[in-house]
Amino acid sequence: MLRIVKILLILSVAAYCLLSVADNIVDWRHVMGSIGGVTSMATVDGGAGWWQATKSPVVIALGWFGIVVFKILGGVGCAAGGWRMWAARRADAATFAQAKSLALAGCGVAVLGVYLGWTVIGEQVFEMWRSHIFAQAANTAFRYGGSIALIAVFVGMRED
Repeated sequence: MLRIVKILLILSVAAYCLLSVADNIVDWRHVMGSIGGVTSMATVDGGAGWWQATKSPVVIALGWFGIVVFKILGGVGCAAGGWRMWAARRADAATFAQAKSLALAGCGVAVLGVYLGWTVIGEQVFEMWRSHIFAQAANTAFRYGGSIALIAVFVGMRED
């Protein structure tokens, strides 16, 4: 039963990543607008004049592209890893542990994308935390990244 729970958790991460990618593609104008709002720093008092503030369409598009790539890689890694885990669900502990590696890598990529995109770039470079509009996004990012990291820790635990 524990293995089934681990597989379902990994597949739920895959679903989050891939559904989120679909949303980012279908609603790309809104996503690009949000990224542009962060990179322009227009919602930070005096931020629009700071050195890092930019309205560059290239920077905004690269941000969108990075978000989509990390979510695709995380989602595909978790989906394929979940499939491998399913195939090894009745195998011995060592075989099942080996089957988890791709799923755990997918979780790692997903967490890296959230941390790098929101915390390092969004909060540190573009100081989202100063924005009355975008400051709350950090809580959302932590919820996503923290949940995925916790799932990875749980799934990665040994089974004796």
